[in-house]
Formats: sequence, structure tokens, C-alpha cells
Amino acid sequence: MENGLSSFWGPVTSADWCEKNYVHSSYIAEFFNTISNVPGILLALIGLINALRQRFEKRFSVLHISNMILAIGSMLYHSTLQHMQQQGDETPMVWEMLLYFYILYSPDWHYRSTMPTFLFFYGVGFAVFHALFRFEIGFKVHYVILCLICIPRMYKYYIYTKDVSAKRLAKLYVATLFLGSICWLSDRVLCEEISVWYFNPQGHALWHVLMGFNSYFANTFLMFCRAQQRGWDPKVVHFFGFFPYVKIQKPKSQ
Repeated sequence: MENGLSSFWGPVTSADWCEKNYVHSSYIAEFFNTISNVPGILLALIGLINALRQRFEKRFSVLHISNMILAIGSMLYHSTLQHMQQQGDETPMVWEMLLYFYILYSPDWHYRSTMPTFLFFYGVGFAVFHALFRFEIGFKVHYVILCLICIPRMYKYYIYTKDVSAKRLAKLYVATLFLGSICWLSDRVLCEEISVWYFNPQGHALWHVLMGFNSYFANTFLMFCRAQQRGWDPKVVHFFGFFPYVKIQKPKSQ
């Protein structure tokens, strides 16, 4: 949304949001939309440390790293509002969903080498296509379809999980997704009304914060489910009594 100080990055060439541009700095176009990615980076770092410390499968380390890359890409996009940086935000979103697809469906996939090969070339093909063509609505539809493909498997994991604490993680995942979607839609659809308010609730920034927690809850739930599949006796424990993470006990043979 135009307004504020002079721009270090030049004219806006990307999708613009409801936050006023360059209000706090000439170097940061959307201040709150930029800094709101920091919680997602920290949560992904916590998840990565836990995955490495307990020697989870590498797929989960890659997943947490992809969450951090996505958040950093979002920071670059919202701080510059340039088309190239927007692509650097959107392409990792698709890559991340492909990674979720692999983690969700690969345990029952009979031809183990075909899935990662297909997903790799799909991700590369999308990145090239997205770099050459600009399609905002098409990107959103494509991303939603990828999310919808993952939902049936996520639900299957939920109904087969008996642990109450693990089920709570799945419920927190759904709750943060629902609240975050409301914030995103409000910021996008009701911007004209919000722009005349005395206080802007920064719906897109709240979306970033909620999605940071959403990814953490999803990753932790999937780590629990995978540990169950591997017979690692997983438990959801809480750091300082409230912050959840998965603790496992591998058999000595592993």
C-alpha cells in the first residue's frame, strides 16, 4: 500500500499488501510483514535442533530448513516488494508442499525411487515455469490444490493416532491454519475498509506469525507419527511446561 518514505528499492513491481509502505525505513517496504517472519525462523530452528539432536531421518531436517528458507524469502519479498523477490517467496512455498507430500505419502509408496525423482523434476519444472511466466491467480490455485492433496493423509494420521498430546498438535495445526486464513483474507479483501481505521491490525503479518506456529505444529505431529511407524516410542513433552516437542527412545539396535 503506497505511502511513507522514499523507496531504496525503487517502484513496487510485486503484489502489494494492506500495510503502508516505507513508513519506518527507506530500506523496508512493509515493516510488520517483514519482521513477522522471525518467529517462523526461530520455531523452525528449534525443530531442526530437535531433529538433529535425536537423529530423526534427514527428511525432517530438510523440512525444518525449508521452513526457514521460506520465511527468509518472505522477509526479502516484503522488505523490497520486487517481483523477483516475490518469486523467491512463492517458489519455496511449492517446494515445501512437495516435501510435505513426500513425508506424508512415502511410507506406503511401493516404488521408493520414483516419488522423490518425480517430485524433484516437478519442483524444478515449476521453478522454471514460474520464473518465465507471471500468474498470480494460477499460483494460488496450484498451491491450494497441493495443500488439499495432503489433507486426506494428514487426517488418516490423525485418526490412527491414539496419543492425546499428539492429537492436540494436529488440532493446533488446524486452529492456526483457520485463524491465519481469516487474517490473510481480511487483509486482502477488506483493505479499503481497514486502511481508514485508526489502527491497522496487520492481518498479513499475523498470518506470518500463525503460519510459523502452524508449520511447527505440523512438523512436530509428523515427527511423532513417523517415530511411531519406526517403533521409536515417541512422546510429546513440553519445554517449560507448555512448548511441545517430540522425544523418542530408539531401540539399542538402531
